[in-house]
Amino acid sequence: MDDPAPSVSSLSGLQRRIGQRVQYLLDKSTPHIAARWVAHITTLLLYVLRVWYIQGFYIVTYGLGIYNLNLLLGFLTPQVDPEADGPELPTKSDQEFRPFVRRLPEFKFWYSSIKSIVIGLGMTFFTVFDVPVFWPILLLYWVVLFIVTMKRQIRHMIKYRYLPFSWGKKKYSGKGKQQLKDSK
Repeated sequence: MDDPAPSVSSLSGLQRRIGQRVQYLLDKSTPHIAARWVAHITTLLLYVLRVWYIQGFYIVTYGLGIYNLNLLLGFLTPQVDPEADGPELPTKSDQEFRPFVRRLPEFKFWYSSIKSIVIGLGMTFFTVFDVPVFWPILLLYWVVLFIVTMKRQIRHMIKYRYLPFSWGKKKYSGKGKQQLKDSK
């Protein structure tokens, strides 16, 4: 009888090498935020076009929408809840400023979202996942859920005065730059 151990070890070795290669590519993509999001939008458009072309898999799309809405909430929510731990922003000039820290960092949000879209895209190749449903009801329910959830999140953001987005460091054109221009 053949020993199955060599095939199992070679399979696990292959799996480990593929995992290392994927991790290497993920590490290399970390600083390229715009390129990652372009890839995300491209993958999402590919999924939408596939679902639209085959006219099915609406329950998969609904599940994908709910999952990504949950990811978005984690992305917009602070890691430390101001309701439980008090206000994060300083109210007096002698208090320490603490920057906004997300519950779900941008990279993990992107990675989980693109992974879910790829899995959803893979599911569209198997008819067992094409459950017949009346899609306008699912779409309406998802839109209502999105509006209610975002309304609650925006109220929370206004109440505790935080903005989960930053557009980099502010650049000031003070006297130093003016003096550089004058000296030339």
